[in-house]
Amino acid sequence: MSLDNSTVMKLKLSVLVLLFTCISGFSQQYQLSDNAKISVITIGPGESLNDAFGHNAFRIKDKALGIDVVYGYGEYDFDAPNFYLKFAQGKLNYLISRHPFQNFFYAYKRANRTIEEQVLNLSTQDKQKLFNYLENNYKPENRRYLYDFFYDNCATRIRDVTQNTTSETIDFILPQNFEPKTFRDLIHEHVGLNTWGSFGIDIALGAVIDKQATAEEFMFLPKYIHTFFETAKLNTSKNLVKSATTLYQKKETNTKSNFIVSPLVIIGLLAACILFITYKDYKNKVRSKWLDISLFALTGLIGIVLLLLWFATDHSATALNYNVLWAFPLNLFVIGQLAKPKVKIWFKKYLRFLIIMLCLIASHWIIGVQVFAIGLIPLLIALVVRYVYLVKWFNLSEEE
Repeated sequence: MSLDNSTVMKLKLSVLVLLFTCISGFSQQYQLSDNAKISVITIGPGESLNDAFGHNAFRIKDKALGIDVVYGYGEYDFDAPNFYLKFAQGKLNYLISRHPFQNFFYAYKRANRTIEEQVLNLSTQDKQKLFNYLENNYKPENRRYLYDFFYDNCATRIRDVTQNTTSETIDFILPQNFEPKTFRDLIHEHVGLNTWGSFGIDIALGAVIDKQATAEEFMFLPKYIHTFFETAKLNTSKNLVKSATTLYQKKETNTKSNFIVSPLVIIGLLAACILFITYKDYKNKVRSKWLDISLFALTGLIGIVLLLLWFATDHSATALNYNVLWAFPLNLFVIGQLAKPKVKIWFKKYLRFLIIMLCLIASHWIIGVQVFAIGLIPLLIALVVRYVYLVKWFNLSEEE
């Protein structure tokens, strides 16, 4: 039996209406049962730098209604126009995501990352309120938010949403053996001190992350969401977490040490080459112009990038970056003097100024204004030696 065109159109329209109703009314149609569970999922660190800090998400489970979904903050919006430019400028919107729990679980299990669950001790009304909040946040017009690594990320959103949707007051109690730390210390807990990840972070991020973080600010890291939720109280008496379970424990693997290709070793070899060439120049009474031009070009370019991160982006953590004391932007604009047999008087003063800047790095480091990458130490020593040699070289050239 065949259908006429009008009947077919009506059927298509009915199907579209049904689909739209099911999708848009996901939270409106479902009133959570008294046995529904809302929990916080904490994912352990992964192998890559992007995964090194872990992840948090909400799990909504209601067997009576057949619901078991996970909501997480921090999904990239790859469809955003000028994605990479906005990412570099700190102006990229991130998304809230929603996935079936089984898909979520097996994805992280395959990645061999620890999965922990904390069931929240919430009233039926607060569970519904939190569920409705997440569903409303998942609407297309509400999904996007301006991400900030320290103050508005996948972990801080878990804390904030819980506080905003819970009728009772949440008191975050300091866990045992709590030690005050700076933001940089907290980052180093996850990426180490002598890795390329920490090297890049320590160069790109400024002195603003060397201030001591408050207890609440610790929760920009997923593992501290788990730690502080574990000790938190509702109205000073009831535990926020009703029960806690490790759903999957990461299997330990044999990871080889990468010390040979670590920043300290690679930069150390580069510094040794600079010192060796400087020694040969001193013995032979010559100057390797190519080396000086290369050093000024490299430090100048890095300095310009750091200034752009400081002043031309919305990244809160790239301000007050005193790495510009060694990666001095003006080095790029005075390279012409290095090609000349004799330099201007002001350039010799400029070289002395660079030496003073390098000395300031040591003082900033010692008194705690800013902590620098340990892989930089050999390079800083080599730069001091090379700049001192240049001062003496140009002084002798002037006398001749």
